[in-house]
Amino acid sequence: MTKDQIFEFFRRLAEANPAPETELEYGNAYQLVVAVALSAQATDVGVNKATRALFAEVETPQQMLALGEDGLKDHIKTIGLFNSKAKNVIALSQLLVHEYGGEVPDNRDDLVRLPGVGRKTANVVLNCWFGQETFAVDTHILRVGNRAGLARGKTPQQVEAKLEKRVPQPFRLGAHHWLILHGRYVCKARTPECWRCPVIDLCAFRKKVLEKPKGR
Repeated sequence: MTKDQIFEFFRRLAEANPAPETELEYGNAYQLVVAVALSAQATDVGVNKATRALFAEVETPQQMLALGEDGLKDHIKTIGLFNSKAKNVIALSQLLVHEYGGEVPDNRDDLVRLPGVGRKTANVVLNCWFGQETFAVDTHILRVGNRAGLARGKTPQQVEAKLEKRVPQPFRLGAHHWLILHGRYVCKARTPECWRCPVIDLCAFRKKVLEKPKGR
């Protein structure tokens, strides 16, 4: 894509959804860290169902430690890999309490020190809570970036680096939200719904699905 095409790509997505945001539910920075950590290999819908009751009880890492690993498991047992995720959440809560005074740090280096928090999770927290222009590349963004020709790469970090270079203002803060939502609801993995895509003419994908399959 050319610079003009990239600008137009995001302009259209922004016009359709001027204030994009994560679909995860949370009330503060700590709950956001926990929600994103739980969302690995799980859907936002599934995480939200599990965390509504949890977050009504737990707002701080101190309260999570008081709840304990077994108590946490009872809340999140419907989420995939809940055993290992519970261990990570308890461990990251301990680290936050012991080294950060219970506060979530506002920089990537400190965030990725937390157990269960990788670069993608850190980028989500920095973007959604601290308002930083980061690009949290998940499977949806990896797919959209490659299909559309917006940011091609074999790994999330390669795609992230290209988005960092190519996404213009005023779209940088919301870019990863628009791309995730576009990949989740339009540019789907199995059958992209190109027939209703607002950026179809800008997209480099060769195998466009131009007609809605029967029965859908």
